[in-house]
Amino acid sequence: METLCIKINEKDNVAVAIRDIPAGTRLLDGIVTCEKIPQAHKIALTDIPEGEEVIRYGVVLGTMRINMPRGGWINESNLIIAPAPDLDNMEFATNIRTDLPEPPVKSWEGYPNPWGDGPAGTRNMLCINTTVQCVTGVVNEAISRIRQEILPKYPNVDDVVTVNHQYGCGVAIDAPEAQVPQRLIRNIALHPNFGGEFMLVSLGCEKFNPERFCTLWPELNTPENVIVLQEHKGRDAVMKAILDMAERKLKHLNERRRVTLPLSSLLVGMYCGGSDAFMGITANPTAGYAADLIVSGGGTVMFSEVTEVRDGVQMIAQRCIDEKVGARLVEEMKWYDAYLRAGGVDRSAN
Repeated sequence: METLCIKINEKDNVAVAIRDIPAGTRLLDGIVTCEKIPQAHKIALTDIPEGEEVIRYGVVLGTMRINMPRGGWINESNLIIAPAPDLDNMEFATNIRTDLPEPPVKSWEGYPNPWGDGPAGTRNMLCINTTVQCVTGVVNEAISRIRQEILPKYPNVDDVVTVNHQYGCGVAIDAPEAQVPQRLIRNIALHPNFGGEFMLVSLGCEKFNPERFCTLWPELNTPENVIVLQEHKGRDAVMKAILDMAERKLKHLNERRRVTLPLSSLLVGMYCGGSDAFMGITANPTAGYAADLIVSGGGTVMFSEVTEVRDGVQMIAQRCIDEKVGARLVEEMKWYDAYLRAGGVDRSAN
């Protein structure tokens, strides 16, 4: 009989459909689907009364809103999501893993961090930073020209990119949480992939101006690094200024070379590939094992989807090395809860 659904944990009372399953299909153990089950959705393996827990991969997802018959389709309309864990009553450092796999290699070829201590670069690129969304069109055109006309002359540079964003103008620049987007945009400019070559394009009238952008390093706010479009007359003058500065930066970047580095200088950020029910049995375990290899070798791995961590935060708390780290985890989760309350939305908005 063809396998049409997957059960992972012996505690599970639901399975996951590996493809669309028509109503009336006979599955293993004599289960017959009561209705069509869409791919990656949950099938009840037993009768699950109203108010009973729904368990998948050994984790309680919530409780049934209705009496669910064996072979029924469990979805958002009939499942009551489990409440978020209480942040003030979690246990820390109770499940510390020390049996990490040994990495097959403990070095890699990368670019030393141009700013000093910190993770190394994996690529060699020129980044054109921007202060405001109003310069996006001009910078995008400049990027296209740089790639066609200038970049081929510098074979040791991988690419030229820009960091476009919807910020800088029409914002409450001194609002309490305005430091979040400003910090993010500033930090990207110091990415080790960009080789320490700072380049910034400003319009000239935005609130997030070059002075604010360079608050932490005012020495970078110079004509050698910053182009203010309103100080140039006409499109051709603007384009020439950007291309000329880009070429000066590319000449410097072209001198960079990869060197052998320890895994301790490698920082990897995980990126969500589009969550579905299969992530927990395919991509996530694979990425997790890769992360274990890197960490075991001395490297660092960051996971994203911090918002989704809120519902499994008690598991992360158990892995925190001590209560001090646990307190930082709680602090971030409480910030997120307050952020949702301020916006008048709940966790299902994710």
